[in-house]
Formats: sequence, C-alpha cells, structure tokens
Amino acid sequence: MKGKHMKAVPPGKGYGGLSIGFAVCVGLVMALSIWGPETWAVYKDREILDVIHTEAVEKAGEGYRFTLNADEKLYILSQCLNSQFLSENGQEPQGVDYEELDGAYAFVINHRGPSGQEITDDQIYETGNREIETLKELGILPDTVRQVEPTSYDAALYSAIDVLEPRNNVAVWKVSLSDSQRNADKANRLIDAYIDADEGKIYEFYVRTPLEWEDIEPDEMAMKWSGYMGLSAPRPYESDNPLLETTPYFKKYVFPGMGEEQTVVTIGFYDGIHELFLKISR
Repeated sequence: MKGKHMKAVPPGKGYGGLSIGFAVCVGLVMALSIWGPETWAVYKDREILDVIHTEAVEKAGEGYRFTLNADEKLYILSQCLNSQFLSENGQEPQGVDYEELDGAYAFVINHRGPSGQEITDDQIYETGNREIETLKELGILPDTVRQVEPTSYDAALYSAIDVLEPRNNVAVWKVSLSDSQRNADKANRLIDAYIDADEGKIYEFYVRTPLEWEDIEPDEMAMKWSGYMGLSAPRPYESDNPLLETTPYFKKYVFPGMGEEQTVVTIGFYDGIHELFLKISR
C-alpha cells in the first residue's frame, strides 16, 4: 500500500523482540527443572549404594570413662555401693545392658576384665600390698597389718556406674579374705577392701588390729586419708543419732560429691573383734 513500508526483521529476532538465544536458555532451564533433580538423585545413589562407609562412633558405658576428680569418683562409688544391682535370682548379671538397669546407680561385676589401662588381676595383689605399706607410713593403718597373698584372698573387678550418665563410672577391685580362710586366724589381716582400678588407691577397708578405739584418732585419720586420696578436706557429719552404726565407736565425715550432693565417710571400730574400718557405704 502507498505510504507504508514493510520493516525487515533483523536476523535472530522473533516475536515480541525475544532473541532465539534467550528462548533456548528458557528451554534449558525448564528441562533442568523437570529432569535435573531426578538425574542428580540417581548420580548420588551411585556414590552411596553398594559402597561400604565407615564412621567412628562412641558407645557410652563400654570401656570409656569421663575424667572425674577424686570427690566425684568417691561419690559415684559410694552411691553404687549403696545401690548394689542384683538380678531377680540374686545373682550378678553376666552382661550389663545399661538401659535395663534399675535405679540411678549400679554396682556390677565386670566380666570383660581390665580394658588395658587398668590394674590387672596379676597386678592387684602387688598393688594392694604397696598401698597397705603407704597407709602404714601415713599412720592410717598400724604396722602390724600383714600383706595380702593370692592364695588367701579373692579379687574381683567391678564397675560403679551412674546409670543416667553411664560414661560416669569408676572401676574398682574388691579384695576379700577368701572363704577358705574365714576360720583361720584373722589377727592383723585385711578382711575387705575396695581399690581403685586406675590408681590403686584404697577407698574402703576393714582390717583386724590390736588397737583399741581409744588408740585411734579418727579426725587425724580422716585428714590423712583424704590427702592420700586427693580429696577435699573432710567436714564433721552433724547428727545426734547414735544408731547410725551397729557399733558405738565411730565418727562420720562429709566430702563434696557431684553438684550439690555429698559423700559420707565413716571411720569406726568393732570392739569385740578388734576390727578397724573406713567405709564409704552405709
């Protein structure tokens, strides 16, 4: 028509002024949005499936213990000795499932044996005799106390466990005069003791002695024993109840525990059998 001219469309231009290149990009984006996620998932599956992957994990309660200070270890052991775990038939379990233990604390025999960092059954008697000599030098035990011998004593490894936090646990050896020696002369002999399986320190002991209660200074003994164990200084346990023990000859002390809790330690004497004891259990 007259007065109108047809304008030529430059190469590469289409309707609406969009370039062919731009249209191609839009098409690629749409294709990737549809097939991309599925393709990527298949690729990742090839990396994971039929390939063995390993990851180190920590299983609470098996051979691992947090580093506890002396007061905390004493508290855990004390609570466990007061809540000794027995199965329904009265026998100690062969294996321990921490999730099935009743109560907050449990004291169970360790059938797995020492982990490699603890005192072994071949070393426990030598360790016990060494610590007995140390207690003699400190004046906690009289010089007349005899050494322990494997032929006359039994030793068993135990775990004292905070059930709610099983990584908080204390390994101890219980060394006791053998049943075969119960009718033998017990004068100047160790009857029972709990010995730390890491450091060898003696937590609790019962020993026959020629001493009388009047010869024993419990305040001095408690202070020396707390220093030997690396504990905080003891404080007198305030109570007017004379029936806390089955003997009238005793004195109790308080040590810090965990959090706001505390541990009660008793030094006492059974007059009839001349048995001196220091115990952390009731």
